[in-house]
Amino acid sequence: MHPSSLSRRRFLTLSGVAAAGGLLARGPLARACPALDPVAADSSEALASAVNAFAADLHPRLGAKGDNLFFSPFSIEAALGMTAAGARGETLDEMRKVLHLPADPHAAFGGLIARLNSAGLDKLRPYQLSVANAIWAQKGYPWHKEFVELTREHYGAGVVDVNFAESEAARKQINDWVEKETKDKIKELIPRGVISMLTRMVLANAIYFKANWRYQFDKKLTQDAPFTRADGTKPPVPLMHMNRDFAYGETTMFVRRGGEKVQILELPYAGDELSMVVYLPEAADGAERLGQWLQGKDLGRPELKKRQVSVYLPQFKAETSYSLKPVLIDLGMKAAFDDADFTGMSPKGRDLYISHVLHKAFVEVNEEGTEAAAATAVVLKERVAERVTVFRADRPFVFTIRDNKSGTVLFLGRYSGPTA
Repeated sequence: MHPSSLSRRRFLTLSGVAAAGGLLARGPLARACPALDPVAADSSEALASAVNAFAADLHPRLGAKGDNLFFSPFSIEAALGMTAAGARGETLDEMRKVLHLPADPHAAFGGLIARLNSAGLDKLRPYQLSVANAIWAQKGYPWHKEFVELTREHYGAGVVDVNFAESEAARKQINDWVEKETKDKIKELIPRGVISMLTRMVLANAIYFKANWRYQFDKKLTQDAPFTRADGTKPPVPLMHMNRDFAYGETTMFVRRGGEKVQILELPYAGDELSMVVYLPEAADGAERLGQWLQGKDLGRPELKKRQVSVYLPQFKAETSYSLKPVLIDLGMKAAFDDADFTGMSPKGRDLYISHVLHKAFVEVNEEGTEAAAATAVVLKERVAERVTVFRADRPFVFTIRDNKSGTVLFLGRYSGPTA
């Protein structure tokens, strides 16, 4: 593609990062939107099925009972998809299975990211939508050129040299980038203690969305009303209201004997290219059972028909944070966190493993529309630390003094700590 056809917004500045040499980017740039490949764009349906199936797998496993739940399966899948580009053997097989990755997933991601960003950048579109990826890699580590080029081409991820021995500086760079790409909605994605001198790479995705409803709620009709929680309590919420034709449907979920009716409502955003789809179970505690019932196909395009609907929807705002390692292991992605093979990234890839998969999300819904953002970071470390056994005698212990030749214990003691 001719350079003039690339949007200026496709190149995002990673502030404060020193210029890098070798295989990595010589400037502190991360490209947010790769060139649109028509062939890759055709594979978006297979990728959508993969993301939706992954969403259905995560849904029942995230969040404690009774808590609000909000996450971006797309963001998590994109960050782990980039990571899978460097996986091999059993590590790759497990990642493919858990992520439901289609054939040639990287080209499919490239096409979808390009389309999403192109739509979001169109000044004529009545919404904001942006997707950005970036990679921070340990300076001087032997990264494969093919991995760097693949992630740059399909994910638009500029790979930037950093020195993870300066862990706080590296953490700040990554968190600042995430905050910028999510319009200040996602802060401190990576908490203190996650980045260390053994960190070798961090792969990050950020997504931001803001749009008005196609049919906005009248603020004059919003009134406080009781909201029946799963535990039976009824706190007041600002309940918005309107009467209008919407795409609507009903179905029955069979999670318990007799089944349970679920109402489904589609609320389009301005431009009709994006919608919120609301699944409302009949029972107050039914939403927690939805996670066991909803499948990827139900999340994509449920069967709905236009009809007159009297809509009541609460204003709400939610911020969530997840450490996804135990969830992904539970789904079957085990090798990546232990005996991993990331030789597609580096000739030293057998020494790398995923130490953390971190995700944060934000959503706010009101009469005008919706604002949402999410970010995911995949942190890879070198397993050098795993080979160094730590013996830290900072608690009571027993000890002996022995004759090594005969094995005779000459003295035996127990140290319980300093005396006053």
